[in-house]
Amino acid sequence: MAASSSSSRRSSDEPMTCIDQPPQPPTSPQQQTTIITPPRPHPNRLIPPSNNTSTNSLPSIPSSPALSTSSTSPTEQQPIVHLTAISSPSHLASLPPEFKSSKYPSRPLLHMDEYGHTYHYYLNPMTSSVIMILLVEMLERFCFYGINYTTTSYLTGQYNEVWNADLASIQASSYVSISTAVAYTTPFVGAMLADNLLGEYYTILLGCCLCYIPGLLLIALSSVPYLLLDTHGEFNVSIIKWGLLVLWPMGTGTVKACVNVFGAKQFHPILQSSLIESYYVNFYMCINIGALTGGIVVPIVAQWDVTVAYFIPVVVLIVGVGLFLLGGRRYVKPVPKHDLRYWIGEVGDLLCCRRGDDDDDDNNDGERRRRNQRDKNKNMMMMQRQQSSNAAADKVGIGTVALLSSLIIPFNIAYAQMATAFIVQGTVMKPWGVVDAPMMNNADAVSVLAFGYIIGNVFYPALNRRKITIPTTHKFAIGSAFGAMALGCAIITDYQIHRVYHERGEAISILWQSFPYFFIGIGEIFAVSAAYEVAFTVAPAKMKSLASAANLFMVGGAPNVFCIYLYNACRSWFLNARGVAKISKLADYSSAKVVNYFWLLEGIAILGVVV
Repeated sequence: MAASSSSSRRSSDEPMTCIDQPPQPPTSPQQQTTIITPPRPHPNRLIPPSNNTSTNSLPSIPSSPALSTSSTSPTEQQPIVHLTAISSPSHLASLPPEFKSSKYPSRPLLHMDEYGHTYHYYLNPMTSSVIMILLVEMLERFCFYGINYTTTSYLTGQYNEVWNADLASIQASSYVSISTAVAYTTPFVGAMLADNLLGEYYTILLGCCLCYIPGLLLIALSSVPYLLLDTHGEFNVSIIKWGLLVLWPMGTGTVKACVNVFGAKQFHPILQSSLIESYYVNFYMCINIGALTGGIVVPIVAQWDVTVAYFIPVVVLIVGVGLFLLGGRRYVKPVPKHDLRYWIGEVGDLLCCRRGDDDDDDNNDGERRRRNQRDKNKNMMMMQRQQSSNAAADKVGIGTVALLSSLIIPFNIAYAQMATAFIVQGTVMKPWGVVDAPMMNNADAVSVLAFGYIIGNVFYPALNRRKITIPTTHKFAIGSAFGAMALGCAIITDYQIHRVYHERGEAISILWQSFPYFFIGIGEIFAVSAAYEVAFTVAPAKMKSLASAANLFMVGGAPNVFCIYLYNACRSWFLNARGVAKISKLADYSSAKVVNYFWLLEGIAILGVVV
């Protein structure tokens, strides 16, 4: 190779083992040149590499003394520095000056985006800043699932037979589905605020303070006997509607659109991009730790006093917001793009399920300058394959993200039954100590934590050693298969409830429901966690929060809207022998046909496997 400015041609599919270097001055035997190798293509990346075969050759980076060995032989393997996993001080000397900053010694990694904004990153963001975001997410999930798991029992009077909304089981289930649907639809509002006006940090604070905490407070106050009465001096259903169906779900939806994206943005978008996968594993683990603790504490306390139980999430979320504020100086806070026209265009693509196209944006000089900066950042990456993959990913519109995420709707329809149909079934089963129907939801979190560790640390590494990767669409199908298995167990449990009641007049143990919850948890690992990661990795840089919102809508919004229609269409299956939709007692449940509803859901889950 004559000079560093000369270019070489190679196919994007040809493996690249090293990068040609320009002539170097004589070096001592101890000095060596570090080989730069691209990371393996991400197993969840659905967009194929670009077919463009023209790339410029790039100079290699001399290794730092910390990365060199005192003596090496020509046959010894040279140390490898992955430029997408920079996390050690020993890597800094090997970086181009464009990536380093001395302004903040604790944050030595520098990045300039296409708009000219500069940001400084920690070498280990997970322990420096991300841990605070994960902690807030865990506390927020504590609050969400503590309320979500107990709502059906609260509204039907299981906790207080004197002071309650006195709703039928099917009506209470509809309330839960409406609330969840709102929670997974309002992320679009949070995404618009985060991407265009406030940024993720201030959108999270706004959602918590204006909607989430007031909504939790209204729900808690509604449980205080005779405090908030309606015009007839009875339980005020309007108050619970405002808290449960409006403020609380809007708050959680606004936060959910931003918190996972905000955590991912704490990593350098180039030098630490391969660390984001491990971040999402930790993120989903924190979700389930929060769900597990909230699903244990709140239902147990509710059996003693539902008012005290519902004030616990209020206090916990206030503490979480305080901790989030304490980490304010540590966070990287990307400037919102203030490009509402682009955002509206992407929403149009979402509605039409079109792929994004930036070609028309090249008509103005500002966009050309931004594109030049993007190209410069990509050239600095010095990895041909990663560069072509990112170029393809930048062309993926939000509609494509939503279309991919829609493949897990059948699984999430099964998942939505945990807080509705599974609770209805569990209320007529015999508790096992303090473990009642709401408490059984924690079997799902236990399953995610246990099997998540096994799948992430044993199963996937074993596949990697054999060079086997599971396509994302196959992960979605596997998730739906486990959802079908969960519903099959629920069908068996329902037949067992009827058989034992008709033979002996007794209820069966609540532990029968552990099998559906365990299978649902395994399905989550394959389907939901993969959907979160895909939404972030293939979305345009400007639209990370909107991509998260589109994914969340497919995870919880659309499935729960569908479930609401199912409840009303199948209402006759939830009626007792008297034609009343109250089946919280075993005698009434035994005369209903809830098992038909489970069979319908089984068919939907199997359809998700086939599609």
